[in-house]
Amino acid sequence: MTNKYELHLVTEESVPLEKLLPIIEEAVKGGVTIVQLREKRSTGKRFYEKAKSVKTLLDQYAIPLIINDRVDIALTVGAAGVHVGQDDLPLSSIRKMVPSAMIVGVSTSTIKEAQEAERNGASYIGVGSVFTTQSKADANLLPNGMLAEIAQAVSIPVVAIGGIGLNNMQLLPNEKIAGIAVVSAIMKAGNPYKVAAAFRKVWI
Repeated sequence: MTNKYELHLVTEESVPLEKLLPIIEEAVKGGVTIVQLREKRSTGKRFYEKAKSVKTLLDQYAIPLIINDRVDIALTVGAAGVHVGQDDLPLSSIRKMVPSAMIVGVSTSTIKEAQEAERNGASYIGVGSVFTTQSKADANLLPNGMLAEIAQAVSIPVVAIGGIGLNNMQLLPNEKIAGIAVVSAIMKAGNPYKVAAAFRKVWI
C-alpha cells in the first residue's frame, strides 16, 4: 500500500491556474502522492475556484487534496484535508468542525509543538524548515538533528519541508520520516513529471 504522505507537492500561489493544473498533473503522473494547495493572499472566492479545479483534476488520479489554512474552503470543495500553522485556528477547534476522517496536518518546528499536535488529533505534522528555502521568507531553519528528534518524539507521520531538492535529500533521516513536502523543486521544474519521478526513486 502506498504511503500517501511520501511525496507532497505544495503549490506556489503566483502560478496562474492555467499553468498550475498541467504542473500538478505532470507531477502526479511522476509520483506525487498528495497535493497541498497553498494560498496566502487570494480572496476567498478565488481560492475556492482554484481549489474546485484542482480537486476535479486530482479526483481523476485518486490523489488527496489538502487545503492550506482555510477549513471552510476544504469543507466546501470536499477536500481530503486541511493543513494549518501555529498561528491558525487551534487544532482542537478544527477537529470539532470537520469530519473525523478528514486529514488535518499541522506545521511544527519543536518537540513541544509536535507532541501537542499529536495530542490534539493531528493526522500528520509538517516539520521545517529543514533547509534554507526561497518559497517561505519567514521560515526558520531547524537546528541540526531536530527533525530526527521530533520524529522520534511522536507516533504520527512526520513530513519534512523546506528547501528540499534532489541534491540534499540524502541528508534527511528517511527511516524516521513518512515523507517530504516539495515546493520550488517541482513547481519551477522544466519537467515536473521527471523531477517528481526522480524524488520518488531517491526516496524509495
